[in-house]
Parts: sequence; structure tokens; C-alpha cells
Amino acid sequence: MDRKNTSPQGETARVLVEFLEVAITSIVFLKGFYPSEAFERRRYMNVVVHRARHPQLSGYIHSVTAGLLPFVQKGLVERVNVIFYDNEHVPVEKFVFKIIVNQSYNSKVEENDLEFALRAFLIKLTVAEPLTKPLPSGSSWEVTAYFRALPQDSINKEAQMWVPTDTKQWLRPPDITPIKSMSSEPLKVQLYLEHPNPSEPKNLGE
Repeated sequence: MDRKNTSPQGETARVLVEFLEVAITSIVFLKGFYPSEAFERRRYMNVVVHRARHPQLSGYIHSVTAGLLPFVQKGLVERVNVIFYDNEHVPVEKFVFKIIVNQSYNSKVEENDLEFALRAFLIKLTVAEPLTKPLPSGSSWEVTAYFRALPQDSINKEAQMWVPTDTKQWLRPPDITPIKSMSSEPLKVQLYLEHPNPSEPKNLGE
């Protein structure tokens, strides 16, 4: 990619997608879903983070986030969720990144400001465990993206990589716990936790 000729939205999408790969890995590490030996410590944005050692795990997270790049650039991605399920594939916890990329912004992107703002999310995640809930045995997880719309133009090939999710939906509004938010033009990001409403029916499939 020619960084000199990249649009503000393209530069922002590049930084954000790289950040999401690190942040999602940090969330999976935080939840203790895999043994700590499955990760190695690295420094990113001057913060100590964890990188997946296993090629299949790191490959999954990288492919998902890299696949978002053209959609983030066009402002089509509304939310990126890291969802943890019980053994019946019912969501028990969601880490939600809500994303807005200003499509009318046409000034130079201050990459240092952008990275400084995103760096605060990684710091928050290192101390976010008390906000989370323990995972039940037999749990699983995945990354899902929610699009404002799918494009019908030349990047339709990338759109075909994304398939509808069969995630069961909660019937009641979830409990929301804010973790961090930022605004640094042209990007706005909110990160929050969602948990089932205490009055949520237990058997969503029935």
C-alpha cells in the first residue's frame, strides 16, 4: 500500500484493523480460554500485550480482522463483537467494539494521536477482568461483525467471505458495562461489555 496516497479513511482503517487484531487476542487471553503458555508477551503501541503462539489461533484472528479492512475504510462496519458462548451456543458475554469512520473527513490523519487514543483501550483491557463473568464449561467463542450495509461494487469478492451468523439472540435488552471510548477524527470507537439481562429466559432455543 502506498501510504502517501492513502485516504484518511484508508489510513484510519489500517491502524484500526491492526489494533483490533491485538485487542481481540488480548480479550481471548484475558478470558483464560487457553493456557497462558499459548501466548507470548510482545510490546505494541508501547503497551505489553499478548500474541497467540498457535498458528491456527493467530491465523483466525488475523484473517477476520484483515478481512474487515475494506469495509472499515468505507464506513460499513458498525460493530465487531467477540462473543463467548455456553455449551448450547447461547451467548454469555460479548465484548463489543462500536466503530464510526467519518466518511466526509478529508484532512491529514494524525497517526500518533490515533494510536495514543487506541493505546488506552489496551491498557483498560489489562484490568478489565473484574468486569467479566466466568465462562461455563464447554464454552466456545467467535468474532462476528455487524455491517451497516454490504457493498455491491468491486469489493464484492471480499463481501462473499462473510456469511450470516447463527448466533442466538437475547430476548431482553442486555446489561451493558462501558470499558472505554475515544474520538480522534476521523475515528470514533466505543468498547463495552454485554451480559444477559437477569430476567433473560434460560432456553433461547425453545
